[in-house]
Amino acid sequence: MATVRVIPAAAAATTSCLLSRTPRSLKRGALGGGGAGLRLFRRPAAAAPLPSSSRRSFACSAIYRPQVKVKEEGKPETLDYRVFLVEDSGKKISPWHDIPLQLGDGVFNFVVEIPKESSAKMEVATDEPFTPIKQDTKKGNLRYYPYNIHWNYGLLPQTWEDPSFANSEVEGAFGDNDPVDVVEIGESRRQIGEILKVKPLAALAMIDEGELDWKIIAVSLDDPKASLVNDIDD
Repeated sequence: MATVRVIPAAAAATTSCLLSRTPRSLKRGALGGGGAGLRLFRRPAAAAPLPSSSRRSFACSAIYRPQVKVKEEGKPETLDYRVFLVEDSGKKISPWHDIPLQLGDGVFNFVVEIPKESSAKMEVATDEPFTPIKQDTKKGNLRYYPYNIHWNYGLLPQTWEDPSFANSEVEGAFGDNDPVDVVEIGESRRQIGEILKVKPLAALAMIDEGELDWKIIAVSLDDPKASLVNDIDD
């Protein structure tokens, strides 16, 4: 069973790395306005390099434009179902590599994978071209939560939890080789592939079978109560 720990605002580095030519990590810290948030820093030099078999050399262009739309291929709740992001021209882009992470003033982009009040376990297909969103599988079977989740779940674009870096402040756990997860607690049910502007409120460090899996608790800026919530004390 996974163990969960709340990371205080002054905690040190997560193992998350931006997918760029020079890997960087996400760190919990205070942003402007007194609210809890994230700030970027370079991964410690002591961190071991990725093995050649798992090294990823993506260059993130951050080409997000408001014209990006969602395109579904296949039938929902089937192995072939995919959700792509496309420009008006029809060109596909990656929700993981091509959407910028930061928007300034402590605001971040968040890509919805699993809408609130649904149970299908959707995730970005990190090993497929354009990294579409698909339903996760185990032993060839589609995966579901045993209940409808009560939040919107997804990822921070251009982030990655480094499986070669042991975080000494979280039991020496290594990253899970996936983007950093977000739990968006606003009142609205969002759509798969929707891009929201969010402000982070807190971070949970979850350790599952020895792998570190960060969960960023956030709220969408367009939520009616967003201005009233700035950290976990609210």
